[in-house]
Amino acid sequence: MKGWQKVFETDQSYHAEIVKDVLEDNNITPVLINKRDSSLNNFGQYEVHVASEDVLRALQIIKNDIDFK
Repeated sequence: MKGWQKVFETDQSYHAEIVKDVLEDNNITPVLINKRDSSLNNFGQYEVHVASEDVLRALQIIKNDIDFK
């Protein structure tokens, strides 16, 4: 995905969905990529990518506005 960068990675699908939704609410277009392999006992990650020009703002939003505790 040229021009896109990973801003979040997790093994929990709902965490990736929350990040995606929060970024969309802040007018950033994210792409959720499922790199899980169900044949290997769910090995792998979910990744959220954004356009290069949105990376810094996306990282700030993830850091300041999202808490999974």
